[in-house]
Order: sequence, then structure tokens, then C-alpha cells
Amino acid sequence: MDLSGFHSIRIATCDLNGQLRGKRLPVQAAAKLEKGTARMPYSAVNVDLWGHDIDGSPLVFDSGDQDCTLRPTGRGPLPMPWLATPSALVPVGMYHEDGTPFDADPRQALIRVLDRYAARGWHVIAATELEFTLIDDSGPAARAPHEPISGRPSNGGEVLSLRYLDQFDGFLSDLYAAADAMGLPADAATSEAGVAQFEINLTHGDALRAADDTLLFKEMVKGIARRHGFAASFMAKPYADDAGNGLHLHFSVLDDAGRNIFDDGSATGSDLLRQAVAGCLAAMPDSTLIFAPHGNSYDRFVPGAHAPTAAMWGYENRTVALRIPGGPAAARRIEHRVAGGDTNPYLMFAAILGAALIGIEDAMTPPAPITGSAYATTGAPELAADWGTAVDRLAESPIMARIFPSVLIDCLVRLKRQEIREFAQIPKDARWRDWLERV
Repeated sequence: MDLSGFHSIRIATCDLNGQLRGKRLPVQAAAKLEKGTARMPYSAVNVDLWGHDIDGSPLVFDSGDQDCTLRPTGRGPLPMPWLATPSALVPVGMYHEDGTPFDADPRQALIRVLDRYAARGWHVIAATELEFTLIDDSGPAARAPHEPISGRPSNGGEVLSLRYLDQFDGFLSDLYAAADAMGLPADAATSEAGVAQFEINLTHGDALRAADDTLLFKEMVKGIARRHGFAASFMAKPYADDAGNGLHLHFSVLDDAGRNIFDDGSATGSDLLRQAVAGCLAAMPDSTLIFAPHGNSYDRFVPGAHAPTAAMWGYENRTVALRIPGGPAAARRIEHRVAGGDTNPYLMFAAILGAALIGIEDAMTPPAPITGSAYATTGAPELAADWGTAVDRLAESPIMARIFPSVLIDCLVRLKRQEIREFAQIPKDARWRDWLERV
């Protein structure tokens, strides 16, 4: 592990909320990782938004709060350009003493799903589109930062505005430089409909690496924003009367000869594509908690606001939950449009790809694709309407039990029920600070 030029390292894993949990080490202690002696409590993956232990968690007192072993994922050391002191991030996974993966580790949950694809000789290719909002959090209420160059207030509605992008040129240029240094495939940036809202796409690649990239990109954006004097938030709904932040996943599947199994040469795609669509639709209501993991997430599901509210699909239709983009047949893919920017990328990828594979395994048939506005169409299964209902649906879901290990479901359900209780004690107009940079 080449750590030349770095003053310290961070070893970190991803908890169930998508936050990095780990340790800061002096560079000379990196040998612990190479020897396999770096350790951390299993319970670190199952803490609430504030880092509190979960009441009754089987990972704490019932098991003596035991340690797992930590192993590098292979994506480090990565520079952390938002810090003043040269520092390296080494992502790690959680393992038992015998070397088997810890099933409540979100990244391991995705690996389990991808291994099922690999057993068929298939390889998943994925890309994400991430929306985030820049926020001035220096006052009692969240507000948009002033345009850095003109000094004028940001008023929103700057869809695809080059002028507005260029007002934030310093921030965006530093963001792209940091992405390049970290090996993150940041592609096009656009100004979105929300006030001080931007979208950046990460290009297609191996699904596990794409999930890693998405998590790392969120961390990097938040750090670079702070260096420019404001916060970057992936909250699903930063402002009640403004656009929400989504995190869309595009995916296709290649067979062992490199052929896209969703491509049959037609504009509508193969039977396997439709089966994958059917699986995603069938799992969608029960997996709402994965796509909308926080109380604020449910403010985004407003009909007519470009956030899907029901399990529908269609071709070249951005009002539905599952869109099949046009273009060359060889690039036929599924775009899953449900998740908010506050989702845990590993759990989101696992839920979507796991559901798609179940649709193929069970040879499911989807309903007819939607034409026109999905918001004017009735009769489709709805997403869970609120946070508590979403938790209950995940806990009781047979299809989620086919995707996620039971220990992960149990931990996530306990975690979210505790957060529901804790947020009930916080005034509604003060909750944004708790979500601002933690999601």
C-alpha cells in the first residue's frame, strides 16, 4: 500500500445509513490492515443517524459488543482533497474471524447479489445520476447561498443554465479535480430546477465499483462544498416548496460473451428485460425504505414533482418509476428513478439488482408500459406512504428476505424504529440540521 505523501489515513466502512464509520490512523499503522489485525465493533455498522447504539441490537450487549476484522476493499488509498492535511481514505469491509463476510455490512449485501449474477455468467454494468443542493446553513433556517461571482441571491428555476453553472465555477472545478484525483468517473454537470441544485452523472462501469464511486462521490462533494463556505446536501427534500434530490440508477447486464441480455435488436428490448422490470415493480412497495430511508424522504414523493409515487414503467417516460431509455439497441438498459439522494448506495443497488434477478428467476411478466403521465394513471401499487409504514413493509416482506440477509433486515428495522422515536422529540423546523450532511 503506497502511502507516500500522506500524513494520516482513515479506514472506514459504510454503515446502514450510508455514513462512513472508522478510525484515523498514523501512516505507520497501515501495516495493521496488511496483516489483518485492524478491528472495529460489529455494532459500528448498526448505529443511528447520530452514532448512538440501537436499543436491543443483537450486535451490542447480547453478544458482548464483539469486534470484527477489517479488510481493504481494494479502492484505496484514496486522497481526500477537501482536507488541508494530505490524508488518505482506505475503504474496508467487515469480516468474521474465519474470513467470512459479515452479513449486516451493506457492501457485502451487494456483493451477495452480484455473486448470484456471476453464477449465471452475467456481469452487471451500472451508472448513477446524483442530485444535490448547496445550502447556506449559517443561520437559523436553511437558505440558498449567494452566487459566488455576482453576489446575488440564488432564486432557483435555473434549469440547464450555463450562466448559473459558471457562477459556481470555482466549486465545480475543485469538485472535478477532486473526482479525478480519487478516480471517480464524474461526467456531465447540470443546473437543476431547485434553488442551488445540481446534478452530476457518474459514467457506466462495473456495478460494485459504481456503488463504491457513488458513496465516495457523496462524501467528496460534501467536503469540497465546505471548503467553499457552504454545505452540500443530498437530502431528498431540502425545502418543502422546492424540487427534491433524486439518485437514479441505470443498469444493464452482460453475458459471458459480453452481450447485453436486455438487447434483442428491437426498440422494446428482450423478454429478460421485461422480466427484470417485473421483478423491480413487484419489489418496489416493500423496498420503499431502502429508497426513502429518512423522515424527510417522504416529502419528496409529491405527484407531479418528477418523483415516482407508484410502481409503473414505460419507454422514454420520465414520469414513471422505471424508464427504458431510447437509443441504440446494444445500450438497452433500465433506469430506476425512485431513490432519493439520501439513500445508501449499496442497499439501493442490492435492492434493485436483487429484485431484477428475482423477476428473471421467476419469469415474471410486467403490466403494460405506461404512456403519457404516470400521475394521471391509477391502479398501480403505491410506494409506502410514510416512514413507519415503509419500515413495517420491509420487516414483513418475503421478497426482501430473498435479497437481504435476515440479520441486515433486523438491524435496519431496529435502527429506523429508533430514529422514528428520536425524531419525534425534535421540532419539525429543526430536523433539517440533523439530516443536512449525514444523509
